[in-house]
Amino acid sequence: MTIFKNKKYIFDGGMGQLLIDRGMVTKGTLWSATALIDESLNDLVIDSHLEFINAGAEIIITNNFKVRKNTFFENQISDKFDFANKKAGQLALKAKNISQKNILIGGSIPTRGVTYQPNQDYDESTVFNEFNQTATQLNPYVDFFYLDVLASVAEIKTALNAIKEFNKPCLLGLHFKKDFLLPSDESFDLLIETIKEFNCEGIMTSCVSPEIYQGVLPNFKNQKLPFGFAVNAFIDVPEKIELNEQFSLQPNDFLGLREDLTPQIFTNFAKKAYEDGAKFLKGCCNIMPSHIKKLSLEMQS
Repeated sequence: MTIFKNKKYIFDGGMGQLLIDRGMVTKGTLWSATALIDESLNDLVIDSHLEFINAGAEIIITNNFKVRKNTFFENQISDKFDFANKKAGQLALKAKNISQKNILIGGSIPTRGVTYQPNQDYDESTVFNEFNQTATQLNPYVDFFYLDVLASVAEIKTALNAIKEFNKPCLLGLHFKKDFLLPSDESFDLLIETIKEFNCEGIMTSCVSPEIYQGVLPNFKNQKLPFGFAVNAFIDVPEKIELNEQFSLQPNDFLGLREDLTPQIFTNFAKKAYEDGAKFLKGCCNIMPSHIKKLSLEMQS
């Protein structure tokens, strides 16, 4: 039975960029995971979750998007992998408890390779174990799992197999390119055929522009799962990105920040998407509490 019984759900926005905006200085290439590893920043994670909750978010996502073994290895903290995932779950749950609101928590199951790119050195057993290890740490704290910016059919199938044992609902958060294919160049039809054997409760674009969501929308309408979006406010996301320390400090310096995606414009987009059938309304990078607050207020009126 689905836990997503409402006609719509307003999610949070982009935790990583909000943490930077609120003063986090990332270490190495950890980006948002910095605030998990550095326990002096844990309250900042809680406060950021609370900002979104108080703005009207009915669903928040755990802050472990950059908790990946390849990232932790290059930052020489491989031993902190389980710690960081568990911490992300604990901090999200603490924020929920402080808020005393009946929100849902989604456990982030992020892509295992480089963000926005298919894994070039794909080993199914290794990827399965990492997905499963992440889900094991998050499981006690979350209501469902959110596949976070996944980039290929192989990765999606492996992730779904890896979380199956937990018997929790799952939303697919999938990245699409400007040609509306997955970064692996695989088609939407192949994706839908692959996930038929799994109990997925919805499908979303993940960290894409509003324009890409609009391009994928006809495919969403032509299948049976509830759908929605997580849109970012970057000017451009190229197909290949060098995720170095400077990028991690401030992605906006490399991808640009759209000045046109104001809280009102985001709200207009989300309301139109809802009218077109979207059930899951989420912000991603650079979508701030002010965006979520505007959307929440207008969706109530």
